[in-house]
This record gives sequence, C-alpha cells and structure tokens, in this order.
Amino acid sequence: MTGGELALVLATVLCVLGFVGLILVLVRLLYAVRDLHAAVAELRADTEVVLDELRASVDEARDTIDEARDTVEEARDDLERFDRVLGSAEAISARVRGGPRATRLALSAPVIKTVALASGTSEAARRLTRREKRQGRRVR
Repeated sequence: MTGGELALVLATVLCVLGFVGLILVLVRLLYAVRDLHAAVAELRADTEVVLDELRASVDEARDTIDEARDTVEEARDDLERFDRVLGSAEAISARVRGGPRATRLALSAPVIKTVALASGTSEAARRLTRREKRQGRRVR
C-alpha cells in the first residue's frame, strides 16, 4: 500500500465517521423537533383554557359594571328623594315656627313621617318596577 492509497483510505474512513456523526446529530434534532411539537400542542391546549376563562371574566366584569351603574343610579334616586324629604321637612319646620311651640312639636314629627312614608312607598314601587325590568333583560 502506497502513501496515496493510505491517504485515500484515511480520507474515506474520516468521511464515513463524519457522516455517522452528522446522522446522529440529525436524529437528535428530529427528537428535539418532536418534543417541541408536543410542547406547542400542550401550550395551545392550555392557552385555550386560559382564553376561555379570560372571556368568562370579561363577561362577568361587564355584568358587574352594569350592576354598578344601576346601583349608582339607585343611589342618585335615593339622594334626590332624601333631598325632597329634607326640603319638605324644612318647609314644614319654617311654616310651623310661626305658631306656638306645642303645635310645632305636635305636628312636625307626624307630618315629616307621613311625607317620608309617601316618598319611601313611591321609591319602593319604582325600585320594584326597575328590578322587574332588569330581570326581564337578564332572562333574554
């Protein structure tokens, strides 16, 4: 065997070893790609669950905001009603001040209570009709 033939055999053996190494690297890369595909599929499944929960939370937040608006509206109505009752009480008090103290004491409390009762009854009726409307809206 001459020096050229020996060099040719060594070059062939080195090429075969290089190809075997390349094949091993490619096989490992194939396994890594398969694992990556499995991880992506699992991530998609988990993400779908999280997105569904997020959508449900957003819908729940919208409902809460609607309820808060209704509560603010009711509070505003209550404040207006209280303002009317207070105005009525002040008007009654101003009218009664001119009369004797006994008359004022005897009449002011029942009149204020009567006005408050009438105002409360009308507010309760408004709230009941508003609730019925709101419940009808939610059923749809």
